[in-house]
Amino acid sequence: MSSLILGFESSCDETGVALVRVPDDGGVPTLLSHALHSQIEMHRAYGGVVPELASRDHIRRALPLTQKVLQDAGVSLTDVDVVAFTRGPGLAGALLVGAGVACSLAAALDKPVLGVHHLEGHLLSPFLSVDPPEFPFVALLVSGGHTQLMRVDAVGEYEILGETIDDAAGEAFDKSAKLMGLPYPGGPVLSKLAEGGDPKAFKLPRPLLHSGNLDFSFAGLKTAVLTQAKKLGDELEARKADLAASTQAAIVEVLVKKTLAALDQTGMQRVVVAGGVGANKLLREQLNDACARRKIRVHYPELHLCTDNGAMIAMAAAMRLQAGREQANVEYAFDVKPRWPLDTLV
Repeated sequence: MSSLILGFESSCDETGVALVRVPDDGGVPTLLSHALHSQIEMHRAYGGVVPELASRDHIRRALPLTQKVLQDAGVSLTDVDVVAFTRGPGLAGALLVGAGVACSLAAALDKPVLGVHHLEGHLLSPFLSVDPPEFPFVALLVSGGHTQLMRVDAVGEYEILGETIDDAAGEAFDKSAKLMGLPYPGGPVLSKLAEGGDPKAFKLPRPLLHSGNLDFSFAGLKTAVLTQAKKLGDELEARKADLAASTQAAIVEVLVKKTLAALDQTGMQRVVVAGGVGANKLLREQLNDACARRKIRVHYPELHLCTDNGAMIAMAAAMRLQAGREQANVEYAFDVKPRWPLDTLV
């Protein structure tokens, strides 16, 4: 018989719950239902995520979202076989809410529980798409807090090829947007504004583009955006779209060229892009074009699954269990790992 995994995500400012069905024939698990609540409106007044408010909101949302997911899938709580949750990395208080809810439910149901790595969830999220990838592949993991290139040979077999030494790509988008006076969350607003601007209007740096390695650095770009914004002064409002387009072009060029370099280095013929920045339209267009010329396959999660969500957590749990990398257990004491390097997973 197939089994059902209920997944909880609460690492930052989105509460996600999902149900994934794991077939007994070893096939790719499938998403039955998922529900997500974003805290963007709540945090907008503060210009960024307030950890204590995030934690309290997760408490309010977790059980109603669980009820919705079960109802949409047409199953009951007693049908669940494993309860999974994000163990880290993330905000400590927010992680504790998801872990507490998941372990309490599992204990009440006498079902096993499994803590999942948030970034592994992102990494494996393209397997939820209608065109799932196959191992091995190069992964570009781009989110608000992480930018990494990885060699992925199988579930749990990850080698970091390069990573950011300062700001991640998502931070570069968000911080640049804030410097331009754009509202929170800045990244998506900057990308939308950039559609009406000239990406060649301002000559902005592409840090580490020719470094000879696969590491990233975006802090210098942020500083250049600040310098340019100050230089424009009263003209900034009129030139904001151009500055946004130039900023986005710089970030995307670095991401695309480093990814191509990783493919050259590994000899891989497949690339997976995951994380919130993976929804960026320009990144998808340029990476798709570059890889098409090389006859390399590119895989993404569905757009609505690029941000943090419970589906990726349930999927990661399912795939780790299938691969024999993990055993769910009925020990309900829990801890969380706010800092947890992905390459330490086994």
